[in-house]
Amino acid sequence: MTAALTEIETASALVRSRIPGVGFVINPYLGCGHGCRYCYAEFMRRHSRFNQESRWGEFVEVKKNIVGVLAAELARKRKRGSALLSSVCDPYQPAEKDYRLTRDCLELLRNYGWEISILTRSPLVLRDTDILRTARDCRVGFSIPTDDDRVRKILEPAAPPIPARIEALKQLREEGIRTWAFIAPMLPMDPKRLYRLLDPVVEEVMIDPLNYVSRVEGFFRKQGWGYALSCQYARQTRQTLRKLFGAKAR
Repeated sequence: MTAALTEIETASALVRSRIPGVGFVINPYLGCGHGCRYCYAEFMRRHSRFNQESRWGEFVEVKKNIVGVLAAELARKRKRGSALLSSVCDPYQPAEKDYRLTRDCLELLRNYGWEISILTRSPLVLRDTDILRTARDCRVGFSIPTDDDRVRKILEPAAPPIPARIEALKQLREEGIRTWAFIAPMLPMDPKRLYRLLDPVVEEVMIDPLNYVSRVEGFFRKQGWGYALSCQYARQTRQTLRKLFGAKAR
């Protein structure tokens, strides 16, 4: 399934963040073509003028003027800050290949000396290694909620495969770029195998449970994953991962 694209204009690029350690977030797109079945950002539909009744993953609204807006905002800032791309969309979702909004925003942030954090599922981030290498302070994280690509195919049908994400982290690390992984939500997995995949290619991991159980409960039970909905599964899996990753776990 390919998400329908609509071009829109935005009044702002930098949005104050409530995420610890992140000053601002930038979301170049409203909606996400990856269409993950459990996505917490589904609430963003209510901010759409065109797709409030559409299913999450079926639409993407492209903020076509965001680069110019960001340039003006950065020029007015007296102090350098930090920005995360992105909090309610994937900055490297399929639309980015053609629109290049994320790349242009990163270039501006680099030129103004801002700290940059990235969270994505896509190896497309490797395209922008030239910018990331020369940024003042840059960290790239990948959402990797399971080690099992069969689970990924069902719950993240339009997102890149897990092995491709691991390989991208490896290449970023080889380029000297700081890397991390977001193990969230904790999907059905083998935590020991996930540890073996991630430990050599990340400096840090963040771990979070499945927070919207009611949204996916029926689907999980149909797949035989009812066990992964329980508090016990979340608690035991988190404990195992924290023990394995040690000081890297957050």
